[in-house]
Amino acid sequence: MEAAYFITGTDTDVGKTVATLALMHYIKQQGKTVIGMKPVAAGCELHNGQLKNQDALLLQAAASVQVDYELLNPYAYLEPVSPHIAGARNPVALDKVRANFNTLTPLADIVLVEGAGGWYAPINDHQAVSDLAQHLALPVIMVVAIRLGCINHARLTYQAIQASGVTCAGWIANCTDPAMLKRDENITTIKHALNAPLLGILPYQHPADFDFLARCVSLNV
Repeated sequence: MEAAYFITGTDTDVGKTVATLALMHYIKQQGKTVIGMKPVAAGCELHNGQLKNQDALLLQAAASVQVDYELLNPYAYLEPVSPHIAGARNPVALDKVRANFNTLTPLADIVLVEGAGGWYAPINDHQAVSDLAQHLALPVIMVVAIRLGCINHARLTYQAIQASGVTCAGWIANCTDPAMLKRDENITTIKHALNAPLLGILPYQHPADFDFLARCVSLNV
């Protein structure tokens, strides 16, 4: 493995998986191998008796090498609620996530680890997504959904990442609202407010074309 990054968002449903998949396709276009990991996922469905998350399945399918689902998503919860509630009977243990991460790292040049919800979303009764990123000691890429309120959310999340003592490697603007007014002006405002590079602007697409979106991002790989 050459590098690994932790992907977080300014909130839930901001497009972390879209951004992660765009980065995975970009990395492959650069001739590198990549694996995507989603350690904690709520809102899963039964597939042949096993709980699996749709986003995690997309990451598994996009990987350069095929690995067992349980390695990518060790904590898959049925209910689409906060992980600390959904996983009350099987709470997230950071050491298990790290063990899985350590198993994956020799298999690819780059590993991308996608968080759950926002930076301070609880993953068990005592720890949050931020603790997971700290435990893995990874630089963080922040995904900002470009919609009303995004400037405040971006600045707060960036400050929280800095306060956690980890490095913010950059941020990605994900244009989730096709009717957003003054979209470019909002992105420019965030760009000036953060001391972290803008790694890409993902246009609104439905359905998403990841080969195209890969050309909208850049990462030093």
